[in-house]
Amino acid sequence: MFHQIEDGVEWRGSHQVVRAQAWGADSIRVRAGLSVVREDLPGALDAPPPADPGSVRIRVDEEGAELASGSLVLRITPEGMLTFLRTGADGRQEELLAEERAHFWWPGPRAYTSTGNGYYRIEQRFRAYEDEKVFGLGQHTHGLFDQKGAVIDLVQRNAEVTIPFMVSSRGYGLLWNSPAVGRVELSANGTRWVSDSARQIDYWVTTGDGPADVLEHYADATGHAPMLPEYASGFWQCKLRYRTQDELMEVAREYKRRGLPLSVIVSDFFHWTHLGDWKFDPAEWPDPEGMVKELRSMGVELMVSVWPSVSPLSENYGTMLARGHLVATEQGPPVHADWADKGVDAQIQVSFYDPTNPDARAFVWDRVRENYHSLGIRLWWLDACEPELKPGHSGNLRYHAGPGLEVGNIYPAENARTFHEGMRAAGEQEILTLCRSAWAGSQRHGAALWSGDIAPTFASLRAQIRAGLHTAMSGIPWWTTDIGGFHGGDQESPEYRELLVRWFQYGVFCPLFRLHGYREPFSHDLYPSMSGGPNEVWSYGEEVYELLREMLFLRERLRPYVMEQMRAAHERGLPPMRPLFVDFPGDARAWEVGDQFLFGPDVLVAPVTEYGARSRKVYLPEGSGWTDPWTGDVHPGGTEILLDAPLDRAPVLLREGADVPVRP
Repeated sequence: MFHQIEDGVEWRGSHQVVRAQAWGADSIRVRAGLSVVREDLPGALDAPPPADPGSVRIRVDEEGAELASGSLVLRITPEGMLTFLRTGADGRQEELLAEERAHFWWPGPRAYTSTGNGYYRIEQRFRAYEDEKVFGLGQHTHGLFDQKGAVIDLVQRNAEVTIPFMVSSRGYGLLWNSPAVGRVELSANGTRWVSDSARQIDYWVTTGDGPADVLEHYADATGHAPMLPEYASGFWQCKLRYRTQDELMEVAREYKRRGLPLSVIVSDFFHWTHLGDWKFDPAEWPDPEGMVKELRSMGVELMVSVWPSVSPLSENYGTMLARGHLVATEQGPPVHADWADKGVDAQIQVSFYDPTNPDARAFVWDRVRENYHSLGIRLWWLDACEPELKPGHSGNLRYHAGPGLEVGNIYPAENARTFHEGMRAAGEQEILTLCRSAWAGSQRHGAALWSGDIAPTFASLRAQIRAGLHTAMSGIPWWTTDIGGFHGGDQESPEYRELLVRWFQYGVFCPLFRLHGYREPFSHDLYPSMSGGPNEVWSYGEEVYELLREMLFLRERLRPYVMEQMRAAHERGLPPMRPLFVDFPGDARAWEVGDQFLFGPDVLVAPVTEYGARSRKVYLPEGSGWTDPWTGDVHPGGTEILLDAPLDRAPVLLREGADVPVRP
């Protein structure tokens, strides 16, 4: 039944094979399939990270097999049942998670139901634990903090980002190392991972002394984020959309005239000639190289929107179709969505390029290099990169890497890889892409995630807090939202103006600080009318402007602190924005608080998310005192206070003794 292999062990029974290998510090990778274990399937894991010499131990005898990687131990019974345990400092072992049969006869913990031609609907079952809490699994709009009891779809959608890595309150992390479409069911009677159509099971388990160790091991296994470019730590100005070069430059010059800090300004969609040309329309953007130079003289970088879709009107469409650079379909022509394009009065059928094809990645980067990078542009907004299918029929797609149901979730990571590889080849060291979707390992390509097209409401703001924390627990350290929400927002509404202020107070403590959205009045007409109302900090009246202005300068004061946290993210995989329990794992209450967070180790952020509220309850974690930077009051940890939160004050507290310049 058992065969010892390099750094691991294999079990074979009936037609099944299970391969378990030590895969980094305190970590084990498990692959299982029928008859064989394949090495050629896409995933987030590359070569195993180095482990301490002597940390891998293997035992095989008549009672079964045991594989230890540091403190993580895997036991396999002669029947092929797996149990993961952690060895404590005192030598005692405690169960972290274990496989469990669905039924005493059939199916077992692993089930393979044929979907034809060597593919299967795959199930992997684990035991349920009453006290378990689950975090991570990407970015979602459900508003939950503890996701135990939820069913999470493993599929990419606008504002629903699949990253199949979960962190458990029981002390482990689990990466479902498959980009297949499916779901994870975190139910009371068991946890079940499901792939709708795939060829094998592949997952990775890690542990450590706390959540920070788990996140560090995950970064070691799937890739560390690069160091954030310093310019990206400031304020980003964006709206839907600046229609011309003059319009964009007017805004940038007004920031300069007012003496306001500005780091990035964005040229959004429809700046192009046709979708998939990947170049400026000279009728509206006559001198982009001069624009980039003037912006940079003001200390501002230009970000340009690059979509992965290709219109049949594009000059590149015929070449890409002939070379197989577009995503194929199982049935019908390679058409994936309807969208607007210049020169036509109706939406047309567009295709997406296939970033799982290295030749397609090289072709797209070559166009981007010639038409954008050669002008001095080095910052990329990768919008609609789920990809945004209409309808979302993943089963009809065929990628270079495999069928859509088996590999579809990897698309945004491979799209970010196009730009990471291209920038590195061009000699660039500072690489950042702002993406609407991501997958496991996206962070190693310099991918930042934003929360997609969201509503401009207080309820939406509340949901963003939890969405950002789950993103952090999914290994993506660079994250942001559309401050003020995306889908509308009335500049004349007192409630919306207050929402914008409160969102700014939240956004200034997000890893990236970015204003975006379309505002009333908004035109839903096709190009060229598609735009929105003004969305600059002075667009909401003088009272609001003064409050937002203070937030801009607060972020400027925080930038050295922000870059310290980005260094920790780069080196240790520790996200700047994180739940309280990452720094205070021994505080049981910290595992329950989902409407506050830590920004680095020293800033406790408690956003106000109710219209008209001027105070809120705040829990202060045990183990430190907490200082109100606005009043100087010191509060003991392990307590709940009612924090004053007037509209002109960012609701934060500082760890006692910390020197963070919140006040001017």
